[in-house]
Amino acid sequence: MRGQLEGHVVAVTGASGIAAAGARRFAEEGAAVFVISRRPEPCAELADEIRTSGGICDWVAADLRDEEATTGAFARCAEAFGRLDGLFAVAGGSGRRFGDGPLHEVPLAGWDETLALNGKPAFLAAREATTTMLPQAPTAAGSRGSIVLVTSVLAAHPSSLFVTHAYAAVKGAEVSLTRAMASFYGKDAIRVNAIAPGLVRTPMAERAATDPASVSYATRKQPLAAGLLPPEDVAATGLFLLSDESRYVTGQVIDVDGGWGVTEAAP
Repeated sequence: MRGQLEGHVVAVTGASGIAAAGARRFAEEGAAVFVISRRPEPCAELADEIRTSGGICDWVAADLRDEEATTGAFARCAEAFGRLDGLFAVAGGSGRRFGDGPLHEVPLAGWDETLALNGKPAFLAAREATTTMLPQAPTAAGSRGSIVLVTSVLAAHPSSLFVTHAYAAVKGAEVSLTRAMASFYGKDAIRVNAIAPGLVRTPMAERAATDPASVSYATRKQPLAAGLLPPEDVAATGLFLLSDESRYVTGQVIDVDGGWGVTEAAP
């Protein structure tokens, strides 16, 4: 039985949490996976794990805020596998260490750093993926590629307990980028969609996962998960959006939030 991504090449930005779950799942479904992340150790560990399990995986360490490094990383992917069918763009992180929080308390440097940490990797990865996909011949299913940006539930459903206004703003920008790209590149058979996860059990959410108040809130706010979401469930939606199963889906933002966006829960 063929996997849903048999014969596909998928680039994944990030090497932990949702990105790692995605890389593992895509490889299990037959994709050749190319991991791009800033630190080499997590990339190598993830690639070795996938190969040991019988999957195909290569990697390169690159700071995705750096234009030259990002361009070089995607060139390496094309050299390694000959084409690019999918992008699962996850790389980014919390700006709390830069001072992100309620807007009136956010320093300009904190705003800039948070937007750069999340916005530059999304922009540069999407740009390089699109540049790689455009000259490719379409697959038998008529696709030149599928791009999936991982944004956040906070872009559309803010919370008084998780107050990071710069992060919410840049994740909202990723939603707008998704729809603008989908509108423009549909004629080129390139699909662009986004996933907006709720609170997921990842290294980024470690602080929340060890805070009783945050866990209690997540249990009520995400009733389908009764707490933090497993990253594998976000990866499963990524699999759908990268595969030919979603060949007529573009410009969409899918909330994988355990009910966060439709559930009231006082802090």
